Amino acid sequence: MRNVLVPADIDPTPPPAGSVLLDAAGATMGTTWSARMMVPAGVRSNLGEQMQRELDGIVGEMSHWDPDSTLGRYNRAPAGSWHALPRRFMEVVDYAMAVATDTGGAYDPFAGSLVNLWGFGPTGRHDEAGFEPPSPGSVQALMAARARQHPRLDRKSGKLLQPGNLQLDLSSVAKGYAVDRLAWCLEQHGVRHYVVEIGGELRGAGMKPDGQPWWVELESVPGLAAVATVAALHGLAIATSGDYRRHFAYSGTLGDTQASHTIDPRTGYPIANDVASCTVLHPRCMAGDALSTAITVLGREAGLAFAEERKLAARLLLRRAGGLEEFTTSAYRALLQ
Repeated sequence: MRNVLVPADIDPTPPPAGSVLLDAAGATMGTTWSARMMVPAGVRSNLGEQMQRELDGIVGEMSHWDPDSTLGRYNRAPAGSWHALPRRFMEVVDYAMAVATDTGGAYDPFAGSLVNLWGFGPTGRHDEAGFEPPSPGSVQALMAARARQHPRLDRKSGKLLQPGNLQLDLSSVAKGYAVDRLAWCLEQHGVRHYVVEIGGELRGAGMKPDGQPWWVELESVPGLAAVATVAALHGLAIATSGDYRRHFAYSGTLGDTQASHTIDPRTGYPIANDVASCTVLHPRCMAGDALSTAITVLGREAGLAFAEERKLAARLLLRRAGGLEEFTTSAYRALLQ
């Protein structure tokens, strides 16, 4: 048995006559990307190259790992300096800061210093020799320093203030945005029937050659059984945040603990709320990416309340005695067929 999710409005219009099914793929953001598309007759066939260039441009601006990226230069900039943002960068930062405000800080694109402290950044990683988990004192000191750092975004001029030692990290939103930009690349060339994906985050539109929507299976938690769920990606994107992606075990004040790569910016510590994964279905993958992280940090009660208030289609899987318990929003259940 499996669950099936289908959007309420599906346009049955098939691809134009003479369309050809093409595949494209490549590497980006430390993972892979792929696309399947129904390309109308006469459309240029180098769409894969154009999509790769778009992704390379996003990495050059928003990579947390490249010190020469726009983000890397901002993170090293002196206190009090203002930085003109490229249009794509501005769009992502503006949205991420709005989610931070909306969630009361449970989501924070400027939490890069905490990500680094816990060994999930580009250097001093938890999987490298000599790494030691941060002490409570070091977490407290960093949280005190963060409380004095106040980024400001001037939307009119498109500039971002570096208040000093603030570390921007767009890892929880840039990949989703990049998926949206793959879709944008295709639509700019008249391709309206496609599914695009980066590292398991997807967005689809239109139909396959057989008249069916693009069916995809929602990501599951490795090693734990859950009801299989497939979704029709017809004007929808899917993004999942999970504590199983990157983590390490350490001995803390409460005994042996698993440190998830998802950090709660409000406490300075990895989340410990039993949320194994959160999946959000949304028209924009950027939104699904950021919101799935935010709901994961908020936890079951606050996260589901947040999602219900905003009519988000979300599914939470919580760890329960070696298994999983599923919690969903009404907007998610409305998609069930």
